[in-house]
Amino acid sequence: MSLLLGMHRPGTTWLHRLPAGAKLLGLVVLGLVVVLVRGPVSAVVALVVAVGLGAYAGLTAREGLRTLRGLLLVAVLLGGFQVWNNGWARAVESVGDLLALVVLATVLTLTTPVDEVLDALVRALGPLRGLGVDPDRVALTISLALRAIPTTVAIAEETRDAAVARGLERSPRARLVPLVVRVVSHARATGDALHARGVGDD
Repeated sequence: MSLLLGMHRPGTTWLHRLPAGAKLLGLVVLGLVVVLVRGPVSAVVALVVAVGLGAYAGLTAREGLRTLRGLLLVAVLLGGFQVWNNGWARAVESVGDLLALVVLATVLTLTTPVDEVLDALVRALGPLRGLGVDPDRVALTISLALRAIPTTVAIAEETRDAAVARGLERSPRARLVPLVVRVVSHARATGDALHARGVGDD
């Protein structure tokens, strides 16, 4: 998950040299193509292209599997549901599209520092200021969300380990209640820190 959320790795490939704005736009365009072009063949092609770009950018097979590990259960459930309701072709399309989008996003964060992506997003949203959109606030929100996800995952792992140490690994309450309390506490602490710096007072 950390790789997906911004583990930038410097390199000399053309993907690394492209401006962040161009890569962000490319991700949006490729994402639309993946979603709008239907069929299992297009999904498989999209996944192959995404994996090829990842390999070219320096993403190893082990890192790719580690990045996708958290999505495997979702992919299995989604595939099983689609097979049951719509058949194998739709299942391959749905799972292939999902994995392709995740790998493409991983390529973006692998080849581009998150700060550059956020700066490009601020520039892209600049024309919308007249409509009441605050690009800086949008970028701050996305940045906080990206930082919160690995923190939440770490808290979940610590909560699970604590439950196992007490012999309560089968108790949903022993894992869920501490997780919710700690996540909410972290969110409130983050909000207090932003308020102390005057962020959002306007």
